[in-house]
This record gives sequence, C-alpha cells and structure tokens, in this order.
Amino acid sequence: MRPDPAFALLNLYEQALPEVYGYLLARCGNRSLAEELTSETFLGAVQTCRRRDPGVISTAWLVGIARNKLVDHWRRREREERGLRLVHNTEQEETDPWPGELDTLFARQVLAELGPQHRAALTLRYLDGLGVAEVARQLDRTVHATEALLVRARNAFRQNYKRHQGHEGREGDRD
Repeated sequence: MRPDPAFALLNLYEQALPEVYGYLLARCGNRSLAEELTSETFLGAVQTCRRRDPGVISTAWLVGIARNKLVDHWRRREREERGLRLVHNTEQEETDPWPGELDTLFARQVLAELGPQHRAALTLRYLDGLGVAEVARQLDRTVHATEALLVRARNAFRQNYKRHQGHEGREGDRD
C-alpha cells in the first residue's frame, strides 16, 4: 500500500504557503482574494495528488497551480462583467414590449396559463421589477440563458394575449 501523496503537501505547506500567497497577492493586489485563491490552490493540490501521480511536489508546482487558479478567477470575472455589460446594454435599450396598456386581470389570466418557467421569469422581471441578472440568480440560471428564457416567455405571453383578445372579440361580436 502506497502512502497518500497528499501527506507530502503537509511537509511542504509551511514553507510554500508564504510563497504561494505572495505570488497571488502580488498579482491580484487584494488580500482576501489572495487568501481565497491560496486556499483553493492547496485544496486543488490535494485533489490532484489523490487523483493521479503529480510527480515532484514542490513550491514551483504549487505556484503553477496558483497561477491556474488565478487565471480561472480572471476568466470567471470577465464572464460576469461581460454578462453585466450585456444586461446593462439590454436594459438601457429595452422598450416596453407591449405598447399601450394591458388589461391587468386579463394579463394575469394569460400569465397563469403559461408554463412555470415562463411565468416565473415574467413575474420576477416585470411584476417584481428585478433586473435580468437578479432574475437569473433567482432561477439559478446564467444571464444568457435567462435572457433567452425571457424572450421566449414574452413571445408566448404575447401570442396567448393576442389569441385571447381575438377570441374575446369574436365572442363579443356574437352578442
């Protein structure tokens, strides 16, 4: 039975910790972020040791893992900022999809007939007044997936609303 290679990290931990933390702090300039990424580095190193033979476990190897964790952080942040820019631009350009006034009771009836995802998205966005990013968080979806869901939900609502209006108008013509 071979010893757990993660134990080799324990022997290296106290020596490597200041170097890994210093490497991250110098590049991100934020103490709490550097601490978080340092923690992720050591957890990632343990997981790597347990999954496969990592080869020589050294401070340089840990700094390499730290570099990857920092790059992953920057990528996540870029995706979030890109999403926020898209949401910000979308919200600025967004116009009322239904010019004029809607019959509130009629609109609630049409909304109730929609599927649960469409109903939830439209309710959070237009009745509760949440931004797209907050709707995405509430529905546990990405911003892009939520934008697409809102487009589909608005289209479904519009079609049902028009269909009901036409149906209601024909009934009124018969009286």
